[in-house]
Amino acid sequence: MMKALKYILTFLMILTATAAFAQKDQGSTVNQFVVIANNPGPVISKDIYGHFSEHLGRCIYEGLWVGTDSKIPNTYGIRNDVLFALREIKVPNLRWPGGCFADTYHWKDGIGPQEKRSSIVNTHWGGVTEDNSFGTHEFMKLCELLDCDAYINGNVGSGTVREMAEWIEYLTSDSDSPMTRLRKENGREAPWKVKYWAIGNENWGCGGNMTAEFYTDVMRQFSTYLNNYGDNRLYRVACGPSDYNVAWTETLMKDPASRGRFQGLSIHYYSVPDGWSRPKGSSTVFDENAWFKTMQANLQMDEIIRGHEAIMDRYDPRKTKGLVVDEWGNWFDVEPGTNPGFLYQQNSLRDGLTAAIHLNIFNQHAERVKVANLAQIVNVLQSVILTKDDLMVLTPTYHVFRMFRVHQEARLLKTDLKCEDYVFGDRSIPAVSGSASVDKEGKMHISLANLNPNKPVVLNCPIIGETYKKITGEVLTADEMNAYNTFEAAEKVKPAAFNGHSYKNGVLTVSMPPKSVVVLELTK
Repeated sequence: MMKALKYILTFLMILTATAAFAQKDQGSTVNQFVVIANNPGPVISKDIYGHFSEHLGRCIYEGLWVGTDSKIPNTYGIRNDVLFALREIKVPNLRWPGGCFADTYHWKDGIGPQEKRSSIVNTHWGGVTEDNSFGTHEFMKLCELLDCDAYINGNVGSGTVREMAEWIEYLTSDSDSPMTRLRKENGREAPWKVKYWAIGNENWGCGGNMTAEFYTDVMRQFSTYLNNYGDNRLYRVACGPSDYNVAWTETLMKDPASRGRFQGLSIHYYSVPDGWSRPKGSSTVFDENAWFKTMQANLQMDEIIRGHEAIMDRYDPRKTKGLVVDEWGNWFDVEPGTNPGFLYQQNSLRDGLTAAIHLNIFNQHAERVKVANLAQIVNVLQSVILTKDDLMVLTPTYHVFRMFRVHQEARLLKTDLKCEDYVFGDRSIPAVSGSASVDKEGKMHISLANLNPNKPVVLNCPIIGETYKKITGEVLTADEMNAYNTFEAAEKVKPAAFNGHSYKNGVLTVSMPPKSVVVLELTK
């Protein structure tokens, strides 16, 4: 009864605020973002700000790992410039070794003395041969240096139950066993902590071309042997569907015995505006039509999540199972002159807006979305960092992750957004994306994005229930919609102090430039 009354009061506060600040002129559009500041909701898991590192192109080799004998400054073979930059955005978890690569990866090839490790042909990505110099120990060292959780993707497609079970034992057990002794022989005395474990990747496709029914049985079999050792508790992630395939989610969720074998269910969605069967377009040479279609595709993430949430809510109304969006981002054509199998693309302001839209959506679904991983962290697809020899570039996407880090482990605030449309030809989408949270110190953070590349937006934000004394902010924008950073001009797109705000009588007014991302901090 009290909970119902609380929701009613919140709804009435929103209605009151909306009525109080609505314009009398019915022909005009009210840009309004009501924030209920005194009734915080669920915690926004820090893990929705996670990243993805696959053995693909130059992500691992040259991006993260250069080896201990490299002239590039490194720590245990991990390049220092990238390491320090990733610490700045507070990477909460890192997914590895794939992706499609995961279901061809056999972990024992990547342990022991470097000179004795078996090489592997990367059949999915470029057909290159790699020496497995970056394996389990190197990945876990990277996670330790980043102070982040490990998210390991197990091999279901070409692996065995025993192989996966022994990997977990090797990593996390301190009992006297062959796997524990093998780990100690390889230089690691104490077991590691491993939080997230995926039971296969895209098993409807590159992970085995399975049906949902077949995968469900396989998942139950593998999961049975994924043991918890000591005080390590695995968060098992079942392979979920791509895009709108709610039938796959239904199959996994409807059987209680299957549902009891995992804690999270993955979904994948890439923004590919023109479809998979045709050129995806350049990451830097594009017109407003391509900009609009990308923003439109980004916003579909909300609809996709709602579809899978509806299925999960039917079988799991208490929301004990998390939705894990462990691959997302823009997918464009590779940069001219690069290996098509390496998926190397530049990263423009458009990608920065994409990151803001997705992170706002994940925030808004904090009750169900518990983990998300941008694809990918360095030199692949929508990466936060690009490297070339000893040079490094921070992308617009990187800057958005740094600006949005304030939401990690904060509590979601109830909001109500009414805004004008961004109209292009005969198509339209909402011009504004937003979310708000309050952290443990009582600071409120509001993150906004103006999707319109041509027009500024003035947004009225009635703040209900609290009063604030100090407001600071940052903005990310540029003169051109396709502006990006290069190794020659590394700071063309970067955040700046934002002063386009005012606060009077409980109403925050924000004047957002075209094609911009704004994050505000409000202190009592």
